[in-house]
Amino acid sequence: MIVIFDLDGTLIDSAPHIHWATSQALKARGLAPLDLPQIKSFVGRGLPNLVAQVLDRLGAADPVLAADLTAEIEALYLERLELNIPYPGAIDALDRLTEMGASLGICTNKPIAPTRAVLDHLGLTTRFSSIIGGDSLPVRKPDPAPLRAAIAACGAGPVAYVGDSEVDAETAHAAGLPFLLYTEGYRKTPLDTLPHSAAFSDYAELPELAARFAAGRTSSPQR
Repeated sequence: MIVIFDLDGTLIDSAPHIHWATSQALKARGLAPLDLPQIKSFVGRGLPNLVAQVLDRLGAADPVLAADLTAEIEALYLERLELNIPYPGAIDALDRLTEMGASLGICTNKPIAPTRAVLDHLGLTTRFSSIIGGDSLPVRKPDPAPLRAAIAACGAGPVAYVGDSEVDAETAHAAGLPFLLYTEGYRKTPLDTLPHSAAFSDYAELPELAARFAAGRTSSPQR
């Protein structure tokens, strides 16, 4: 059994950290920071996309400024790592899945350097057989290539993908994989409009859900 996880909004609540880093970079350039809900709504399609949405919201869109801010925010992602908090029960679920013999991986649109820094800070890196970031390949989610790369590094077996967002649902669909939707993350659309194989709000439910899909005891995708 292989279980691949998204990171931001799925395993960890990283929005406060992303908000802090973005605010620091904007303030340093004399730009007004946005509030946490606004920044949270931009999370999911990678840092360059987040920066583009921030600058568009501020009426300051400029490709050179966007590139500079992206680099500055990524560097700030390596600081204040304590602002990243695992969701309740997430680490216990990882431990239980490992006890069940699952091979675990990460497939996130967060850049790989801060991804590894966060996982190191939380003591989670060694739990994962593969870690794919938003800049690990020339493309990022919802292109299925990063997810397929994460799976390939985990070996062979039935696969489930765990995520929280529209991007994750698109990615799972493109890869032809069951999608287990964590409902407490950064999803923007109603649950019943987002295709998923199963949904859970409590991480205590996840090991059994993953085992059910590994055993083929599945139902049709829900909307």
